[in-house]
Amino acid sequence: MSETKTVIEVENLVTHYGTRKILNDVSMSVAEGEVMVIMGGSGSGKSTLLRYMMALERQTSGTIKLLDQDIAKLNQQEMFNLRKKIGVAFQGGALFSSMTVGENIMLPLYEHAELDIMTMEIMARMKLEVVDLGGFENLMPAELSGGMIKRAAFARAVVMDPKLLFCDEPSAGLDPVVASALDDLILKLRDAMGMTVVVVTHELESVFKIADRITVLDRGEILFIGTVDELRNHPSERIQNLLNRRAEDDAIDPDEYLSRLTGEPKTGSATL
Repeated sequence: MSETKTVIEVENLVTHYGTRKILNDVSMSVAEGEVMVIMGGSGSGKSTLLRYMMALERQTSGTIKLLDQDIAKLNQQEMFNLRKKIGVAFQGGALFSSMTVGENIMLPLYEHAELDIMTMEIMARMKLEVVDLGGFENLMPAELSGGMIKRAAFARAVVMDPKLLFCDEPSAGLDPVVASALDDLILKLRDAMGMTVVVVTHELESVFKIADRITVLDRGEILFIGTVDELRNHPSERIQNLLNRRAEDDAIDPDEYLSRLTGEPKTGSATL
């Protein structure tokens, strides 16, 4: 039996926003055909990690390889070619309100493919059928429900049959029934199209339903990588607090607190 191929590899990733370090020495990998969920508390760096994995930002140090290509070393044409193999479902759907659903789905084809309009329309309708929106191509986004917008966004993300699919909070703001249907759609797309899927979410029900493995970030560092069962049984207090929605009572560093209030660098000791 052959080894599973690694299609995403992050090694010793360090990133900054200005002078503030966001991700610190993050290393992880994603296997071909896997659904990897990235989760963590607010401000943990999970959405930031996704942005760097999608090559939307350049890291301070470390390497990110997608489909065996070091994205920091790619020229403009090579990056353009790589993006043809990547689909992205943005949080909120991000459909253009002035375009029909079908026109939204065809956008990647206009950008990356040299096809006639009839072929693009057929491909768009095929992907709308996959996400159970067959016949909705002539509607405007304003005429769709929240769940339908998310499904249309998935249709656009997979219209070019990508090898990698990145999803940012796909079920955010949806009721439990619609969110569960969207989870089923992610698994359906993975199985039907053989994609590798990376999902950022804080919805625990979705995590437990779709994840092959889970990466937990905490304060910009990897806290855990493993299966659902391993996560549930992990002894870490931080992980259990996250799973059981318990607030953490962190001790306040007086110097750091005063520095934040005054905007001045942290110096010496302070008494609050």
